[in-house]
Amino acid sequence: MKKIIAIYGKGGIGKSSTASNIAAASALEGHKVMMIGCDPKSDSSITLLGGKRIPTVLETIKEKKNIQREDVIFEGFGGVLCMEVGGPEPGVGCAGRGIIVAIETLKKIYPDFLENDLIIYDVPGDVVCGGFVAPIKKGFVNEVYVLTSGEYMPLYAANNICRGFEKIGMELGGVICNSRNADREKELAEEFSSEIGSKLIGYIPKDPLVQSCERDGFSVIEKAPDSEIARVYKKLARDIFSNKERAKATPLEDNRLRELSKKYSD
Repeated sequence: MKKIIAIYGKGGIGKSSTASNIAAASALEGHKVMMIGCDPKSDSSITLLGGKRIPTVLETIKEKKNIQREDVIFEGFGGVLCMEVGGPEPGVGCAGRGIIVAIETLKKIYPDFLENDLIIYDVPGDVVCGGFVAPIKKGFVNEVYVLTSGEYMPLYAANNICRGFEKIGMELGGVICNSRNADREKELAEEFSSEIGSKLIGYIPKDPLVQSCERDGFSVIEKAPDSEIARVYKKLARDIFSNKERAKATPLEDNRLRELSKKYSD
């Protein structure tokens, strides 16, 4: 079974860290994996490549007329294929449109990319709009996940993203909670997931080892494979890979979301 997933969530909530550890864990299970970073910061794959940045599709297109696969696709830890879309200069252009251009380029230079067992799109943004839904609208994604924590603003962003999915008719594979040590965080994430009609597929406890490994340019799967947090990521990767459930997410009204958040902070 092939999986093509996209992970959405509020900026700074840990999408890239989660996505890269899922990719690394899946590769260790023997799966062929590709990571496509859609953030203009171009850092989705950095911990799969020993802390090195790779040329982005958009900057390479500007420099070369006919780009080749080896110009923008690089092999990282465990054989994970890494590609970064890149983006315009801050305040100039639309990063979403860049995703569309990159996908069309990928189809030309690597026509068999859909043959990978797992493809992960690491997608930025608090709302699902414009080019950021390109992987979905182009039919290259068959499952989406929302990353949040138990804090109000990440939950608000996750809820808003689900509102975007509802508008385009995309079902949700599940919610992932990346802990920030908020009050009763897992319980809140579970109830939020249930109320929108989905499920909490993974809970990642806050662990300083994640940031320590990232500072050195590695995922915990690579640098600390026997750690407890690595086991959490490995389980999450297996659960996503075996997940067959999808649900039409029904976003909460703002008042209900605030009530739910307050319930677990009292």
